[in-house]
Amino acid sequence: MPAGGRIALGVSYNGRNYDGWQSQPSGQTVQDKLERALARFLDVPAVNTLCAGRTDAGVHGLNQVVHFDSPLVRPENAWVRGTNSFLPPDIAVQWARKVPPGFHARASATGRRYAYVLLESPVRPSVDQGQVGWVFRPLDLAAMQSAANALLGEHDFTSFRASSCQAHSPVKDMRRIEIARRGAYWRFEFEASAFLHHMIRNIMGCLIAVGTGNRPPSWMAEVLAAQSRDAAAPTFAPDGLYFLGPVYDPSWNIPDRTPAFDWLP
Repeated sequence: MPAGGRIALGVSYNGRNYDGWQSQPSGQTVQDKLERALARFLDVPAVNTLCAGRTDAGVHGLNQVVHFDSPLVRPENAWVRGTNSFLPPDIAVQWARKVPPGFHARASATGRRYAYVLLESPVRPSVDQGQVGWVFRPLDLAAMQSAANALLGEHDFTSFRASSCQAHSPVKDMRRIEIARRGAYWRFEFEASAFLHHMIRNIMGCLIAVGTGNRPPSWMAEVLAAQSRDAAAPTFAPDGLYFLGPVYDPSWNIPDRTPAFDWLP
């Protein structure tokens, strides 16, 4: 293990200007920006990070957790201030922890949490453009909650899986789906053992089809049972999707939220 030990960071970002989390040849991803900032802060050629969960282009993160092995020793508060000085305004390290060598941002996680924020309005978003999804028809809370209940538990989620998904298995344990409204904004919160590529955005497409009355609540169970992407609604927009962060055993002492949670509707 290098001299500085293993470091974990909590990172928040607005994904609107990036090609997702994972590093790409374009260099225009959140991981690319973070790794370059860390390398500049440490004055080393490169730093390689591993994250808790990848996000797509346009998707936001409130508590993305990464880890890396540092060649140098730095105080925890210096990791935050120093790295942020080299990051663009829409990406920020929120906290830093020195963690045991056995900690792994992805493998140590016991679950993941996402939220989708949706504006219900006859007029499209403006000041919150790119930060919320949009529906112009009224939504039925009871119908959507009834449909969502069909997804709880361990299931084969093939119907909600993108064709490009690289997960080894489509079977996931959906532990919680909560739907609430505040004013014109809806918040859908999901917690599962893990998620497939586009899984939440595909579920959102189905929930909105039910909420607007285009499909009955019982349709969700039919989609799930079909185990076919063709059975589900089109993939919904990425704009309102937020990675809330992974779930870890408390013994790791990893923060489970950042101040950005208090801004999110």
